[in-house]
Amino acid sequence: MGQDTKIKLCGLFRECDIDRANEVRPDYVGFVFAKSTRQVTREQASAYRQRLRPDIPAVGVFVNASPGQVTGLLADGIIQLAQLHGDETEEEIRAIQEASGRPVIKAVKVRERRDVERWLSSRADYLLFDSGAGSGRQFDWSLLERVERAYFLAGGLEPETIPQAVRMLRPYAVDLSSGVETDGVKDGEKMRRAVEAVRGARILG
Repeated sequence: MGQDTKIKLCGLFRECDIDRANEVRPDYVGFVFAKSTRQVTREQASAYRQRLRPDIPAVGVFVNASPGQVTGLLADGIIQLAQLHGDETEEEIRAIQEASGRPVIKAVKVRERRDVERWLSSRADYLLFDSGAGSGRQFDWSLLERVERAYFLAGGLEPETIPQAVRMLRPYAVDLSSGVETDGVKDGEKMRRAVEAVRGARILG
């Protein structure tokens, strides 16, 4: 891809998660608006956005949300990118992009190469390849060989597996949620190690 891999820490839902992110400085953080143990309300996300360093973009994670909900959060500056994990169409992606002027990430569940190929021409700004909606399991990375467009890699990543992922795939970004948690909540030490692993992989490049 010709650039250093970035890192997104997703599913922040406590004030202390924000404070830790401010310390370790990932390239993106994620707020989950879909039904999840990590779900946040609009009010929480607004407060967290204000608490978060202004130079760290926040990504809103949605599953089959109305375009109006997504564009409202983008317009109000609560999030800077939208990540769509449901059955959203190309028309809905375009509508969000045109209404907000902000980037859209389309998540793709990868089981076979065909799942990857059918989205390669999407108008989404980025794709996110995962084994499932926050399943925390790794899929067969060889299915992403020769993918030339920018994408986020998710699914089963941990600080220890980041260097291999970066060397093998050179994704635009790696995306971790459960991989930086202990007992279902963000672990500050794992967050630090994940960010350091990406920075280290950049140096080793």
